[in-house]
Amino acid sequence: MRRLLSLLLIALGLSMPDGLSAQRVRYGVPLDSIRLSDPAILADSVTHMYYMTGTGGQMWTSRDLRLWDGPFRVAQTDPEGWMGPRPMIWAAELHQYKGKYYYFATFTNRDVIVSEYRGNKIERRASQVLVSDSARGPYHQFGDAAYLPADRPTLDGTFWVDTDGRPYMVFCGEWLANWNGTIEKVELKPDLSGVVGEPQVLFRASDSPWSRERDEEGNVIFNKVTDGPWLFRTATGRLGMLWTSWVYKDYTQGVAYSLSGTLDGPWVQEPEPITPPNYGHSMLFRTFEGEWMMSVHHHATDERGRTRRTPICSPSTSRATSYA
Repeated sequence: MRRLLSLLLIALGLSMPDGLSAQRVRYGVPLDSIRLSDPAILADSVTHMYYMTGTGGQMWTSRDLRLWDGPFRVAQTDPEGWMGPRPMIWAAELHQYKGKYYYFATFTNRDVIVSEYRGNKIERRASQVLVSDSARGPYHQFGDAAYLPADRPTLDGTFWVDTDGRPYMVFCGEWLANWNGTIEKVELKPDLSGVVGEPQVLFRASDSPWSRERDEEGNVIFNKVTDGPWLFRTATGRLGMLWTSWVYKDYTQGVAYSLSGTLDGPWVQEPEPITPPNYGHSMLFRTFEGEWMMSVHHHATDERGRTRRTPICSPSTSRATSYA
């Protein structure tokens, strides 16, 4: 399965789209020269362009995935709302749905502490959806002021339309609040402007057979982290989910499959991770030529001890055929 990451780097440049605000825009940047966590790519058939987002709340654009222009600032949030005037933005994704474009992202207001657990102060953090009429944005808030509960941190929301035809957000319940992270779903309103009902847990970090860590006594236990869910359906109709955790000190990705073919599961975890160490938080997309690709970041430490995350695109051999 490691051939999922043959590390094929791709590119060609593009001029700055109208309507995008930006600072220090660069042009014709090779993908391996970009520093970006949690890369997600939308192949937009309307403009015939690729739009890459991720952690940091900015956008890069390309015509054929080889060279990129950016970063452009595209997220507009309410400074008077729960996110505050300068929210951190993590793991942004773009999704086209019923004629509009949606920006799923995690927002953190570091000035608001919602609880404390095992000595950790839990900041106000949650996944939320922004909207635009154009893939290039800007994306702005709409609908419900908040989508997910304020009293616990949630992150890495992604989009899926299930077999019942209803739209859902699939997201993580952060491990900091309970020491056993979750993957959960919540139904969205038909126009994605808010949620319907309460979140439901699909599986927990402790369900994974491959993610591991050591406790204070040196015993091997499950790793607490759930990160970066992404849904896909295979050529044979199986519903799968990519998600990321840790194998000791290595950021690593696994996959689970739903026995029912729906979000309700039950979800069965593959026994081994599907990426080499320090590759994770991936997603799948289809190129304009019809080839399935995986976008993922490589996690490394430089000579000064700083974490560097580099986006990578590689042909996917997962035989995925559809995604939200």
